[in-house]
Amino acid sequence: MSLHDAPQAATPAHRRKTPRLAAAAVCLTVALGASLLSAPAAFAASTNQTDIVLGVGATESQRNFSWYSATDTAQVVQVALASDVVDGAFPEQAKTISATGGLTTSNEYNRFATVTGLKEATAYVYRVGSVGDWSATYSFRTQKFSGDFNFLFFGDPQIGSSGNVANDSAGWVDTLNVATSAYPNAELLFSAGDQVETATSEPQYEAFLASDALRQIPFVATNGNHDVGSKAYEQHFNTPNVDRTAGAGTGTGSGGDYWFIYKDVLFLDINSNSRDASHIAWMNQVVAEHGDEAKWKVLAFHHSIYSPGPHATDADVLDRRSTLPTAISNLGIDLVLQGHDHSYARSYLIHNGEKANPDEAAGADSVVAGPGGVLYVTANSSSGSKYYDLQNKGFWWLSVQNQEKVRNYSAVDITGNAITIKTLRSQANGTDKPVNSIVDQVTLTREAKPDTNSQALQVTVPEAAPGEFVWNIDGTNGLVDLGKAVEAGDHYAAVGSINPIRVTDTRASGPQWSVSAQVGDFTSGAKSFSGKYLGWTPAVTEAGGDAVAGDRVQSGFSGGDGLSVSSTLGDAANGHARGSAKLGAALDLNLPVDVTDGTYQATLTLTALS
Repeated sequence: MSLHDAPQAATPAHRRKTPRLAAAAVCLTVALGASLLSAPAAFAASTNQTDIVLGVGATESQRNFSWYSATDTAQVVQVALASDVVDGAFPEQAKTISATGGLTTSNEYNRFATVTGLKEATAYVYRVGSVGDWSATYSFRTQKFSGDFNFLFFGDPQIGSSGNVANDSAGWVDTLNVATSAYPNAELLFSAGDQVETATSEPQYEAFLASDALRQIPFVATNGNHDVGSKAYEQHFNTPNVDRTAGAGTGTGSGGDYWFIYKDVLFLDINSNSRDASHIAWMNQVVAEHGDEAKWKVLAFHHSIYSPGPHATDADVLDRRSTLPTAISNLGIDLVLQGHDHSYARSYLIHNGEKANPDEAAGADSVVAGPGGVLYVTANSSSGSKYYDLQNKGFWWLSVQNQEKVRNYSAVDITGNAITIKTLRSQANGTDKPVNSIVDQVTLTREAKPDTNSQALQVTVPEAAPGEFVWNIDGTNGLVDLGKAVEAGDHYAAVGSINPIRVTDTRASGPQWSVSAQVGDFTSGAKSFSGKYLGWTPAVTEAGGDAVAGDRVQSGFSGGDGLSVSSTLGDAANGHARGSAKLGAALDLNLPVDVTDGTYQATLTLTALS
């Protein structure tokens, strides 16, 4: 079976000039019935397949799978389009990929498989096992294969470090829930290493893998010092383009160095448990062969060389800090992601092991890197299993340091021109620092390269025209299909996204404008339910004209009016820059399970005011 569908031709969107007030309507539809992933009566999920992980592939169109089985039997992964699921039954027209693997250090059997040829912006379902012995069915969604994207970065979960595996797992799961709820379109979950406290402990791995987020969003595993002493790390995680000879360790060492390209980023992940020169040789080779295929280069390794905690002065870290920075600068790495010291830090831009710009201010919200300038970020604990105090020794490399002993995660936004790292609390620190409040935020851009082969040009620009304010729905399909709602315990859930809205304002004075929306009741014949159950998360999907996204509106299922009252999609303040922006929103429908089944439609009315 091919996982490709033929692309559909796009029709130009209708442009609409507006006076002071204008409105448009978009039809929304959602089907209620059996849960998308419910099992038919003839099939019950087996418990013989455990520790299932959806791993990142070598490219956007690939996914790596790994799992454990109790017996040494031939196993496969089956992947199918979610749209082919009918009445909860796994589609017969699935693609089947044979798995490899063998005996693990815990006397189980691990299995690896890779699916290729995935289509962009498409929902899939999958299961692992064999005929008559299938796992539960899981789902994932690819995003577009080019353009801006976001991923989530997590410091050492280290499940079991506190001595209470259940508490550590609960903190880790909560951080994943907080982060993926705040960033529902995140495309990777990226670990700084130390997944568990004890590399040989399968109960700790089981607790680490408790969240289904690790089966729905591609996971990027980094090898930490607590992940060695056993082969379990490399048996649990199916990493792409892995070279196990790079940084070769002892017979109980685990993992290696690996790389992948995702959109316009070359990611390199090295096993810093070993300190031999093979890492540098490996990075040089990968960058030489693939560096030109991406706009950005991001390196990850566990042992932070620019941290604020007690490990900053360890002998092994001093050794890494004496050898790695110059190689990293020479390779043109833009960002380095690290863990190990269980506290948060952001470095100044560093070139060849020294502060790149002596005048860079501490805590600057934006930094511009010249050639060889590198930003280093050290993540705090994402599970709360362990925190280290700051040394407070005035380390020259620290632009920002933080230790509040609450859980953190970082959201990393990548565009063609900038990388923004926003670190947030996944656990409140008092009433003034709630969940998802910001610990630190910085935007990294590159210094423009001078053009040495240039000619001077001159042009006279006349007085600017008055300009105009126009907006349109960027697409011709007036129907937003939320698909078939999934039964999720005490409610049905469905997701989707609106057709983007493009707003262009060329008026010289830049007067304030806003676009808002309100949804009516969903109806199916004589049946209906309130539009309050629909919520959204607005976003500026293409920046311009100083446009900003409106606030998230939660579904009224748990309280509130949802989108049944007018809510802002996006706006720009008085004096904003002239330009064009594209506004979008992820839709989130949660409604009671006692709603009668049917295909319901509602009208989302969009209003522009200027």
